[in-house]
Amino acid sequence: MEFGSIALATFASPPVLFFILGLAAAFIRSDLKFPEAFAKGLSLFLIMAIGFKGGAEMARASLGDIVPVLLAGIVLSASLPVLSFGLLRVTTALPRVDMAAIAAHYGSISIVTFIAATDAARLLDLPGDGAMVAVAAAMEAPAILTGLLLAGAAGRTGGLKLVEPLTNGSIVLLLGAFVIGWVSGDAGMTAVSPLFVDAFRGVLCLFLLDMGLIAGRGLVEHGRRMKPGVVLHGLYMPLLSAGVALGVAALIGLTPGNGALIGLTPGNGALLMTLAASASYIAVPAAMRLALPDAKPAMSLTLSLGITFPFNLLLGIPLYFTLAQLVLGAA
Repeated sequence: MEFGSIALATFASPPVLFFILGLAAAFIRSDLKFPEAFAKGLSLFLIMAIGFKGGAEMARASLGDIVPVLLAGIVLSASLPVLSFGLLRVTTALPRVDMAAIAAHYGSISIVTFIAATDAARLLDLPGDGAMVAVAAAMEAPAILTGLLLAGAAGRTGGLKLVEPLTNGSIVLLLGAFVIGWVSGDAGMTAVSPLFVDAFRGVLCLFLLDMGLIAGRGLVEHGRRMKPGVVLHGLYMPLLSAGVALGVAALIGLTPGNGALIGLTPGNGALLMTLAASASYIAVPAAMRLALPDAKPAMSLTLSLGITFPFNLLLGIPLYFTLAQLVLGAA
């Protein structure tokens, strides 16, 4: 399937259209908004659903199949902040602490971007495997440690602050739901499918409408203060990260004796690219606020949520699936 067809299918999907509606409402300064508790409930539902479904799918597979891509995800998360930091040093005049904080955001992942990509994969009939949920969870924390090292703050940071991302509610729920789905298997999936399968896309529409409102308002409030070099970083960094992840996926697929579950399918490759290309706006901001109090959170959040998230949702995901098919389709 060509990029144009994939992009059209993605654009025409209700979740993406509701995200665009949210952006438009924010740009015209509409008073449309979701109650905070309701929006948080939507987020918890989506994380629980994707974790449970991933665990149920993983129950059909061999545990050994996940090891190559799990290790690859950890290495990507730890190393991509170095690339981001180096590029920011060349293209911007930001303080070191801000460059390190931004770099940590671009090594970690956005679970909502991952959820949107799994929905697109089903729409395109290129589903990934449940094991990718575990990869997503594993890619949250390594980037934070790298960001602290780049800022020169690791030696001054208490152990409790480094552990904080691992106890983040979204990660605890994602991993917990994954384990529950893994243990209950197909029988458990059948029992909860009216909630986690039938209602999933409707809830995703509501959540992405809210995300569009938040992203749009962030751009309206802070976008004009963003320097061109910083804004461009939010656009080219996901492409570079996705390219690195595609190369890694191709190498995993060429490994002799590697199983067919991970690394060989375009769906898995596209999901790994999406994870690498996404930027955190939940776990990393919380960790940076504790560990790097001098960093400017408005800049990092506007970049990751206001620029990179819409880019990935509207253009990045179709591109990643197109490239994954071209490179990994014959694997």
